[in-house]
Parts: sequence; structure tokens; C-alpha cells
Amino acid sequence: MSDVVNEPRLPPRWFIRLAWRVHRGLYRITGGRFGLRRPKGDRYGMMRLTTTGRRSGQERTVILGYFEDGPNLVTMAMNGWGEAEPAWWLNLQAQPEASVDLPAGERKVTGRAADGDERARLWDRWREIDSDLDAYASRRPTETAVVVLEPLPGTNE
Repeated sequence: MSDVVNEPRLPPRWFIRLAWRVHRGLYRITGGRFGLRRPKGDRYGMMRLTTTGRRSGQERTVILGYFEDGPNLVTMAMNGWGEAEPAWWLNLQAQPEASVDLPAGERKVTGRAADGDERARLWDRWREIDSDLDAYASRRPTETAVVVLEPLPGTNE
């Protein structure tokens, strides 16, 4: 008898990158009418995060899955479960202020990594949404950051 664990399969890296480009393109082409959604129950939402490039200083945009934790938005720096840290996370660490587009409109946020009990609680919530979370995360050589996007004081929540 074999002790082989059934790991969830990922599509090839080129396909993941193509899907990201298509998603962003559809968002642009439809003027934002397609591509974002609110989280519901055990389904994550989709938001558009705009960071400042750590080297270029130019705006960089990506569409990410998220869920709400009170006024905060929670996402993961997983890079399609690839080895490298996603560029948006590196940008956010260098310049924590960013903006997100949600179905209800834009929000200014500041980003940080959750740690300790907060990280464990938020990771468990992601596990409720994706039962394969731990298997996917085990593909990465480093711990996947759970990223909390907090509304900037004095901005709409």
C-alpha cells in the first residue's frame, strides 16, 4: 500500500499567468463591470488591488481573492502557489498604502502581514473557503503571508 498523498493539481504556470492577464483584460474592457465580486458564505470575493511599484514608483494593479474580516479585507500572498513572493506583496511591504476596487467602489487601505493568533484565525477562515489550502501552501518553500488590508483612517469602509 502506498502512502502517496493526493495533492491538488495546479495547471501549468504559463496557464495561470495567462488567466491573470485575461481576467485583468476583461475588467478593463468592460469598464469594471466584469471581474469583481463580493465574498459570500464559503466563496471568496474578487478585488482589484493597486500598489506603488517599489522600483518604478508606478501604479501596479492585480486582481486578488479576498474575504472580509470586520472592516478589513484579507488576502494571501500566494503567487498562484508559485515559489516566489508576488510582486504586489513586495510592493505593499515597501509602500503599505494602496487602494482597492470592490464592487461597492474604491477604498484606500494600508497593508500588513497578519501574525500570531490573528494569522492562525484568518488562515482557518481561508481553510473554510478552500479545503485544499494546506496542500497548496505546502508547495511553497516559505510560509504564505496572510495579508490584512485595513481602511485608512478617514476613508470610506
